Amino acid sequence: MKPQYIFKQLIGTLVFMALLFIAAGKWLYFPGIYYLCIGVTMFVLGQTVLRPEADLQAERSKPAQGGESWDKILLLFSLPVTLTMYIIAGLDSGRYGWSPGFHWSATAAGALLTIAGQLLFLVAQKQNRYFSSTVRIQTDRDHQVCDTGVYRFVRHPGYLGTIIQTIGFPLLLGSLWSFVPAAILALIFFFRTYREDKVLFQELPGYREYTHRIPFRLLPYIW
Repeated sequence: MKPQYIFKQLIGTLVFMALLFIAAGKWLYFPGIYYLCIGVTMFVLGQTVLRPEADLQAERSKPAQGGESWDKILLLFSLPVTLTMYIIAGLDSGRYGWSPGFHWSATAAGALLTIAGQLLFLVAQKQNRYFSSTVRIQTDRDHQVCDTGVYRFVRHPGYLGTIIQTIGFPLLLGSLWSFVPAAILALIFFFRTYREDKVLFQELPGYREYTHRIPFRLLPYIW
């Protein structure tokens, strides 16, 4: 197991959780505690049974060379949007109570979406050894098409998982206002899916044939 990979995952988790609780202004913040429990569980799964292979850990541990310039812009833009989502959720449901109280069923739906989305992301990462954090054709790693596991249903299950958990976040945290940055993030990942799929179609050998077998980028029977 690559220590750089663990460190990067752990630091990212701690930073976002710290922002959430600091914005909420209290430690006994139940929506945040629920989210923290899910995050810790997924972190453990991601480092054990769903841990990616060592070469993919190394790939995701450092900035990749030769990535698409538009992708770097998207990633740069998505970071402050993500931070804003966490801060707004904490301020809203933890400190000021801008949103009306959510019914328990909405919270449960948010928890299920968050778990399902994060789990799908981890499974997609586990099953695809070319699951890089940036859009690039990995010629240095003999990049090949992954068409097994969850990739038999949609071509970008990792993005689907990310969008699902992003939709679940405001419901779980009980914050209507955090739907605004969440919606922006979802649109970013829809656009990133489209652009990455186009790059793979044009440049990755075998991907064109894969699109004929698996016609849906992100949403089964829709798109």
